[in-house]
Amino acid sequence: MEVDGRRPQVWLPTGMVGSSRPAPARPSLSARRGAAAKPGAVALADLTAPMQGTIVTVAVAEGDEITEGDLVVVLEAMKMEQPIVAHRSGAVRNLTAEPGATITSGAVLCSIEAAS
Repeated sequence: MEVDGRRPQVWLPTGMVGSSRPAPARPSLSARRGAAAKPGAVALADLTAPMQGTIVTVAVAEGDEITEGDLVVVLEAMKMEQPIVAHRSGAVRNLTAEPGATITSGAVLCSIEAAS
């Protein structure tokens, strides 16, 4: 460390230093998130929760035709409401979101299948 062009010396009490063994390696952020948040593979059509929270409102129903940017779910986390919007246009399928449900980050809320 260098401060104003000088290198100060720092001493720590022996008890604070601990062992000379290196700390165990932490798994990468993507590995930590992937293992806990997404138990299975997520398809391109899947709309997932960006954070954990409680579902306040479900603005769509199974089979509804929606366009990109339409409101799908309102999620509450830490007293803040977060609108979750459609990431693509299509029909709502496999809607699992229901008001009052507590969800985890990465949980699949529904699938949006493109019209064929």
